Amino acid sequence: MGQQEKVSTSLAGTVSEGISASLAEVDAELDRRYPGDPGTRQPVHTVYVPGNVFDAGTIRSWGDQALAALDEHAPDAHSFAAVLGLSDDLAEDVYGRVRAKLEREPIEDLRVDFEDGYAGQDEDQDAARAARLISEAYAKGTAAPYMGIRMKCMESAVRDRGIRTTDVFLTGLLENGGLPEGLVLTLPKVTYPEQVTAFVRLLEAFEKAHGLDAGRLGFEIQIETSQSILATDGTAAVARMIGAAEGRATGLHYGTFDYSACLGVSAAYQASDHPAADHAKAIMQVAAAGTGVRVSDGSTNILPVGSTEHVHEAWRLHYGLTRRALSRAYYQGWDMHPGHIPTRYAAVFAFYREGFEAAAKRLSAYANHAGGDVMDEPATAKALSSYLLRGIDCGALDTAEVDALTGMNRAALDRFAAPRRGDLTASAE
Repeated sequence: MGQQEKVSTSLAGTVSEGISASLAEVDAELDRRYPGDPGTRQPVHTVYVPGNVFDAGTIRSWGDQALAALDEHAPDAHSFAAVLGLSDDLAEDVYGRVRAKLEREPIEDLRVDFEDGYAGQDEDQDAARAARLISEAYAKGTAAPYMGIRMKCMESAVRDRGIRTTDVFLTGLLENGGLPEGLVLTLPKVTYPEQVTAFVRLLEAFEKAHGLDAGRLGFEIQIETSQSILATDGTAAVARMIGAAEGRATGLHYGTFDYSACLGVSAAYQASDHPAADHAKAIMQVAAAGTGVRVSDGSTNILPVGSTEHVHEAWRLHYGLTRRALSRAYYQGWDMHPGHIPTRYAAVFAFYREGFEAAAKRLSAYANHAGGDVMDEPATAKALSSYLLRGIDCGALDTAEVDALTGMNRAALDRFAAPRRGDLTASAE
């Protein structure tokens, strides 16, 4: 051991204390506004079904229709891989996992729609029925991991109807067993942060009326207007909306067609890969980073129906858009038809299967200080562990194979994927 160096300082301890005192409010603000990712599962997609159509068999029906589409248009791994351009070494694994997923859990997140997709005659009855059916599904173990409603927006023409539907639905849940853990509410067509504040006041009033814990009810914000991205004063309105939610916002969902139409994009070019969509989602992503609010991509309206040739074309489009979104860190999207589900899961599973070994080995090398050909930092270790956890949660990866390559159990992976100011020095167990 070499000679110990003399360590000298010039500043009194009061200097550090004074600086800390001056930053106390900033420290508190950082903790409040940027708590980091909540660490809970994020669904890979959201499916929305009109409130007048939704019934007890909806989830299973979507799974069965998706399986039937595979049977008709891609009955084996080779044919499915040929359509999507999957490599030979992934074909069997991805195809098998897709079919198993459609049997076990065809929908990860379902929204009963009382907004654009709703065409019922009695919204009160349909909202009450949705509450009963969702409660029964959770009680029977047949629910999607996440379920809820999309109500009408806070604009004056439909505001009262949206408030009433929210009240009827939430009251119905309480009368049928309580609020499920997977409950999600989606507030559409938000233009001003004040509309978010108004919805917060509504949820506060409901919680108070029923003696619920303050903050029990969260919600997603749909970004469907240009004003929700850029306010009249030039600021990013979406960032202010997150603040206006007072900790209740759980997601920002991009509305492909309403947003595109708002900007005057021709119908033929309204798509999630349009430059206008990329701009909006980039602003959403930056605004949400570190806040615990997750960003979801939109959907495609090109449906995989009709001839096998058309189905294959629609599948390739949907697969490509989903892979594109994943590479840009949009880990969730919207699916409009049962035929979209096979390619949703194929894209998600291929994304995680392709990068699994490299990510696992990099994380293991980092955790064990083993070095390698990439010099990773704590933030990268966080991203690597989050990638593996997302793959496990959706069924792309198996816990055992992740354990085998990383030498880590779920708890160790969770510690590496801790919030921004959490412990990023976790070690493998």
